[in-house]
Amino acid sequence: MKIILASGSPRRKEILENMNLKFDIIKSSIEETIIENENPKDLVKRLSYEKAFDVAKKNKGSIVIGSDTIVVLENQILGKPNDKKEAFEMLKNMSGKEHSVITGISMIYLDENKEIKDFCVSKVKFKELSDKDINAYIETGEYKDKAGAYGIQGIGSILVEYIKGDYFNIVGFPISYASEIFKNEFGINLFEINKNRFI
Repeated sequence: MKIILASGSPRRKEILENMNLKFDIIKSSIEETIIENENPKDLVKRLSYEKAFDVAKKNKGSIVIGSDTIVVLENQILGKPNDKKEAFEMLKNMSGKEHSVITGISMIYLDENKEIKDFCVSKVKFKELSDKDINAYIETGEYKDKAGAYGIQGIGSILVEYIKGDYFNIVGFPISYASEIFKNEFGINLFEINKNRFI
C-alpha cells in the first residue's frame, strides 16, 4: 500500500526519509483556521485530520499522514510569526520560561475505514535571552515559517536550556509514536524496513 505525507514541511519529509520509508508528498490545500477558545490539543488533532482527509479522499488505496505543530506559552498559542517584530515578541516572551510544543498526528486509510488522530506533547525551556541575542537570531532568518519563531534543529538550538519529551515532536513529527501507529494499525514495522540497512 502507498503512503502519502499530506505536508510540504521539509522537516517532516526528512524525518520520514531517515526511517527509509517510501512515500509520496501531496500537500493539503486546507485553510489552517483557529476556532476561538479551541483547546490547543483539539486544534492540532483537528488540523492534522483535516489535512490528511483532504488528501485521502482523492487518493484511495493510500495511507495518508497529516500533521500540525503549535507552540503554547501560558495557554497562548504561538503560530508562525508574520514578521521580525512578531518573532521578537514571541522569543522575548519565551525567554527564561518553559513552553509546550504540541504536534497533532493523523493517519487515514479510507479503504479500511481506518482513521487515527492523536497528539504528542514535549516541553522546552529557553535560556534567559538578551534583546541583542534575540535580534541576532532573527537576523539569521531561521524564524520564518516556524511555529514559535524558532527551529530547534538549527541555530535555534542555542536558545534552549532543556527539553522534556520527544525531540522529533519539537522538530515537527513524533516519529517514535508514529512508528507504533504504523506497526499496530497497518502492520508496518520500521525496524523490519531498516534491518539490513547498515550491514
